[in-house]
Amino acid sequence: MNSSSSSSGHSALGLFFACMAYILWGILPLYWKLLITVDSLHILAFRILFSLVLVGTVLLAQKNTAWLAVFKEPKKAGVLIPASILLSGNWGLYIWAVNHGHTLEASLGYYINPLVSVLLGLVFFRERLRPLQWAAVFIALAGVLILTILSGTLPWISLGLALSFGLYGLLKKKVSLSALGSLGAETLASAPIGLFLLFFSFTAVYTSAANGSAESVCNKAVFSGFQGLAYLSGLPVYVWALLILCGLATMLPLYFFARGVQLLPLSTLGFTQFISPTLTFIVGLFVFGEAFSTYYFIAFGFIWTAVILYIISLKVV
Repeated sequence: MNSSSSSSGHSALGLFFACMAYILWGILPLYWKLLITVDSLHILAFRILFSLVLVGTVLLAQKNTAWLAVFKEPKKAGVLIPASILLSGNWGLYIWAVNHGHTLEASLGYYINPLVSVLLGLVFFRERLRPLQWAAVFIALAGVLILTILSGTLPWISLGLALSFGLYGLLKKKVSLSALGSLGAETLASAPIGLFLLFFSFTAVYTSAANGSAESVCNKAVFSGFQGLAYLSGLPVYVWALLILCGLATMLPLYFFARGVQLLPLSTLGFTQFISPTLTFIVGLFVFGEAFSTYYFIAFGFIWTAVILYIISLKVV
């Protein structure tokens, strides 16, 4: 009786932590939008560097040096470094998407992500897929294909976010570290990227749209050399505070997630992970007022159907 009560209490607490993590991740676009006056690459740089400072301080205060020892092992470092590059790319693309009016596409990417992870498990670990999971994958692929055909362009933001995070998760399986230790090692490996982005810049090159409208299309980004940071000195105090708190905004949901993982079965986590893209979708549609065209409605319909089938598959023995 006591054991059952204790187990129920752990599950409830685990569910609370997991939900808190995904709620914070889901509303994170509101945070990045407050930093819209800062270049997206600079936001990424501050996020990497301040995350390293905060997490590194906590780990060292705990006398935890396992995350530093990883770099002494060539095989683990060889996995961790590309993982950190993928994570930085995922962070950067997400921030850019939110602050350039593509929050709905970002949410689509995180709806697709679990299905991408299922496919990666099939390819790299020869994991067997249940019939419902196969159906979910094919329906999701159909949704992406329909979106590509109707919009005339590949949903590269959604696919970029899903693939980068899926591959990041794949590499993470090969390095055993705690959640905070992993973040510390990854941000340390990414620190040179953060410093580079902070002091150098890329200038977007625009050309006129093919239909002759007043809009412009960015064709490429050109490396423009040393970037003066003078504009940062003119930022309001609250913007600087938010930049400094980027580390906390990154670490807090990760801590909640780590606690949730300890107390919940993976099937429950598989269900709660869709809280995040759902909240991001709501923020993009109702708070930011982003356009939700007919072809996006159709594509999301396919993806949501795939997600429902995937959730059901987690409960099938």
